[in-house]
Order: sequence, then C-alpha cells, then structure tokens
Amino acid sequence: MRALFPALALIMAAPLAGCSGGEAAAESSSTAVTVKMADKAHVFNVEVARTPEEQEKGLMFRTSLPEDGGMLFPFEKPKFASFWMKNTLIPLDMIFVRSDGSIDRIAENTIPENLEPVVSGGEVSAVLELAGGTAARLGIDESATVTWKDK
Repeated sequence: MRALFPALALIMAAPLAGCSGGEAAAESSSTAVTVKMADKAHVFNVEVARTPEEQEKGLMFRTSLPEDGGMLFPFEKPKFASFWMKNTLIPLDMIFVRSDGSIDRIAENTIPENLEPVVSGGEVSAVLELAGGTAARLGIDESATVTWKDK
C-alpha cells in the first residue's frame, strides 16, 4: 500500500492533457509514424502536437479521424502521462510510447467526453492517438515499436 502512494502522487502531479483539438489544427505539423510488429509495419500520417497549447487542444471537437491518421504528443523528457476525453467526441486508442520506442500501454476505445484520467503505466516520451479500434483492427499490441521522423 505504501508503494501505491508515491506512484499515485506522481500520476496526480502529471498535468492532465486534453484529448482535444478544435477545428483542423492547421498550425500543427505532421509526420509519418511507423508502428512495427514482428513481421509487419503500418505507417500513420499524424498531426504533431508540440506546444502546450496544441497538446491541450489535441483532438477535441473532432467528429472523425482518417483511418491512417491521428495525433502524436511528444514530450521534451519522459514523464508519467495523463489524458482525459473532455470535449473529445470520438473514441480513441491511446498508445503510450517509451523513449526507446517500445509501448508502455495501449488504452483502447477510450470513452468520448469521459473525465476519468487515462494514464500511462510508467514514464513515456510520447502518446500516439489513433481512431478507436485501430489497434485491434491492425493487431497492434505492447510488443510493437513506434518510431517517427524526430525519433
């Protein structure tokens, strides 16, 4: 029980990032993100939320995402990540990515507009958000690795 309190304190200290994203985040840059599993790879063309404002807005108010689209939230240094679904109108798969590209956790089909935090299991260097159901459809699991141009 004692070990739970420091972990809980770290999670609570991590700011809640919105899975937000007004209109079409035109100011966001985009990049190709590759998710590689044992014998196959899938490339997504995603928007990149680099600034605190872009990360706060995220995918809020979107009513759809392209099948191979999404948003990447890279962090300056690894941290415990916590997201919520406030004002997010579509279910998302959140892939929490460690600094070595391995997957820490996948939160599948997160519930639209839910205020419960969706948190990483450990420190991560990025979060990749895809349309809900994408991980299951493509067979993406925690054994996959994630890379992108900046990485």
